Amino acid sequence: MQRKDFIKLATLAPLSVFAKKLPKQYFLVQTANVDYYKKGEASYETLRKGFNKRIDKFPQVIALCKNTAGVAEAVQYAKQNKLPIAIKSGGHCMEGFSVNDNGMVINLSLLNTITWADKETIIVGPGCKLFQLYDELLPKGKIIPGGSCATVAIGGLVLGGGYGLLARKFGLTCDSLLEVTMVDGNGNIVSSKNDAELLWACKGGGNGNYGIITELKFKTHAAPRTMQSWRFKTYKTDTAKARAILKTWFDAAALLPASCFSAYVLNGKTAYILLTNIEKNSAGVNKAIAMLSAVSAKTTKTSAQPLATALKVFYGRKEPMYFKNASAGLYKTYAEIEPFINEVITTVQATPGMIYQVNTLGGNIANPQKETEAAFPHRVYPFFSELQTYWETPAQSKRLLEKFASVQDIFTANGIKAQYRNYPDVNFTNWQLAYYGDNYQRLQQVKKKYDPDNRINHLQSIQLP
Repeated sequence: MQRKDFIKLATLAPLSVFAKKLPKQYFLVQTANVDYYKKGEASYETLRKGFNKRIDKFPQVIALCKNTAGVAEAVQYAKQNKLPIAIKSGGHCMEGFSVNDNGMVINLSLLNTITWADKETIIVGPGCKLFQLYDELLPKGKIIPGGSCATVAIGGLVLGGGYGLLARKFGLTCDSLLEVTMVDGNGNIVSSKNDAELLWACKGGGNGNYGIITELKFKTHAAPRTMQSWRFKTYKTDTAKARAILKTWFDAAALLPASCFSAYVLNGKTAYILLTNIEKNSAGVNKAIAMLSAVSAKTTKTSAQPLATALKVFYGRKEPMYFKNASAGLYKTYAEIEPFINEVITTVQATPGMIYQVNTLGGNIANPQKETEAAFPHRVYPFFSELQTYWETPAQSKRLLEKFASVQDIFTANGIKAQYRNYPDVNFTNWQLAYYGDNYQRLQQVKKKYDPDNRINHLQSIQLP
């Protein structure tokens, strides 16, 4: 049979005609709902890669799904061929859990539509990227609290919790989630309308665990009209100066209302602080600005800009890069890190390309009602930190990864245990407790119900009980 004739037949034929085994001589097989790619087809290379160039894995099959039915078909193919499944919506997972070796990757990038269910509610495909979402919502005066990186897809973000510049005002991304449609590990299409426990698990219980989410329904919020930002910089800090600025930042952050977001960023020897506000300045905001200006070498501010304009400043790079990022712990106070923070700062300052960052949580993220509605376990922590390292060539990776691990060891040795699931790291040994806290065993029961054969898995996916 000629290749074109085979593809024509495959496009029209039911799954049973060909899905038990893709012929080795064909690198692309198309059905009405899925394009199956194997190594050797030009698009395979593009589809297997994500945002992190450090991750280099080779799945046996990539299923580029066109709809929910296509996802169900792909799962059936994986089941018949005993292939583990990884799920890719945007490909930004910091440890590459959205791709695997010798398994199937279900690619959801084509499931990126946005539909208005009514004036307050949207239905979004998991492959929809944040810039697409904001471009649709903001002209209508609406928003959901997402992240700031433009090319992150909503599917991966929401399932781990999802925080960003607006989360203190509106809650985590998952707090706006109303309903999901999912294909489970056996290829069944299910809806959270029939299972409140599934919706609970999908609100911070992590991705790549129970099934493949193909639709997400969100309530929207009235978008703030403007955002104003302040930036405080100090160059060539020594350890004492960087520590003093960090301590002042913790004190200032405690004064901020829910309309504000702030972050302390130590990039080498440069201490940088960002502060944003979507409302008029309160006395607390003005006092925080004065405190931060007093300890910083340079203070700049923007005027209050339209929200769509202000958000684009934080969209970040679109091109893939080499990096290692991970959660560095959630904290309640500066006192938790004070005994050992000198050691962290000294290492970061001596390592070009390394960044230590602490962000504000709190506000409406800490709403106690949300504690029971979502699996996200870390609402009591007002601060979340991250460790980042970037490089340009593979030759640089070994040294920087070793330095990265040495800083992680400092946090671990000093009892920092809670970690954010969307910033995972394979070095976390007790990741079950770190990501999910006391909710882990409950999440295992959801896993057992929807993926009893553990078909959907990665290095840190929820395990069967």
